[in-house]
Amino acid sequence: MKFLITGGGTGGHIYPALAIANEIKERYKDADILYVGTEKGMESELVPKEGFKFKTIRVQGFPRKLSKDAFKAVKELFLGINDAKKIIKEFRPDVVIGTGGYVCGPVVYVASKRKIPTLIHEQNAFPGVTNKILCRYVDKVAGSFEESKKYFKYPEKVVITGNPVRKSLATIDREEAYKELGISPDIPFVLSFGGSGGQKKLNEAMYYVISKNVDNPNIQILHITGKRFYDDFIQMIGQDKIAIKDNIKILPYFFDMPKGLNIADLVITSAGAITLSELTAIGVPSIIIPKAYTAENHQEYNARALEKQGASMVILEKDLTGERLNELILELLNDKERLKNMALNSKKMGKINAVNKIVDMIDDMIK
Repeated sequence: MKFLITGGGTGGHIYPALAIANEIKERYKDADILYVGTEKGMESELVPKEGFKFKTIRVQGFPRKLSKDAFKAVKELFLGINDAKKIIKEFRPDVVIGTGGYVCGPVVYVASKRKIPTLIHEQNAFPGVTNKILCRYVDKVAGSFEESKKYFKYPEKVVITGNPVRKSLATIDREEAYKELGISPDIPFVLSFGGSGGQKKLNEAMYYVISKNVDNPNIQILHITGKRFYDDFIQMIGQDKIAIKDNIKILPYFFDMPKGLNIADLVITSAGAITLSELTAIGVPSIIIPKAYTAENHQEYNARALEKQGASMVILEKDLTGERLNELILELLNDKERLKNMALNSKKMGKINAVNKIVDMIDDMIK
C-alpha cells in the first residue's frame, strides 16, 4: 500500500504529518510512504531524520497585494503542479494526505483530479487558505476544532478528530517529573513559553512577573524565552540586579515539555494549534496570548475556542502588560476551585486518540 503525505512550512503542519506517517507505518507493515515538501521548508530537515523518503516540489506563498512576487508565485504554482504530476505518476499512491501549507495545494489537487482518495488535516480553528481551497476537491477533511466546520464550504466532509499529539504525554510519571525538573509538588508551578521560537511580547510581560515574584515563596516559575531572546533576557536581569532564587528557572529552550506540561498548575503560552492540543490532552488550565502576526490571525481563533469552553483565559498581545499578567496569574493560583474547573474543561476538550481517528478515516477511504 502506497501513502503520499504532504505538508510543510512550519512545525504546525509537519509534526501532525509525521505523527500520521508513523501511525500508518505501525498499522500497515508493508506501507510504502513518501513525503512531499519543499526544499527550503523545515520539512526538508525534519522528515529525512524520521527515516521517510522525501521529494520536493516548487511552490511559494502568495503575497496579499498584487506585485512582482505575486506573478512569481503564480509561475511557481504551475511549476509545482507539474512537479506534483511527475511525482504522483512515478509513485502511484493509493491515498494522498495533506496537512496544510502551500506545498499541499498542487499535490492534493493533482491527486484529486486523478481520482486518488484524498484527505486533508486542518490544525487550526480558522482554516488556512490552502485547506479552504482544497476542501472542494478532497474526499475528507479531518478537523481539530468544532469551530472550523463553519469556515469550510463543504462542512459535511469535515470530521472532528483533533490534532495528533506526542504519545509520550500520556506516559509521564509525575512523581519522577517533579524530581527531574527540580520542582516541588507542594508549591504552585507556572510554566510559560511562547511556542518553540519564543514570543517577544510574552517575554516582556514575564520579565515583569519574574521581577515581582523572585521573593515569593508561594510560586514556582519556569520560563522558556526562545533561543533568540535568551541572551537579552538574561542580560536585562543582570543589569537590573534581579537576584534569581530557586523558585525561578529561565531557559532558552525546553526539551522536557511533556514532563513540564504534566506537572504544571498553570501554563502561559501562545496559541499554536499543537500546543493547545497538548494542553487539552492532559487537561491543563492556561492563560493564552495569541501571536498577533500569524496568518489570518488564526492563533486568536484557536485561543477563543478554549476560552469559550472555560479552559483558558485569553489576553491579546495589544492588551498584554506585565502588571496585568502578574495580577491574573496570582488571582488564578489563589483560586483553587477555578483552576480545577478550568483543568476539567480543558480535559473535556482533549482528543488523545486523534492520530488513530485520522488513520481510521484513511482506512475507510482505501478499503
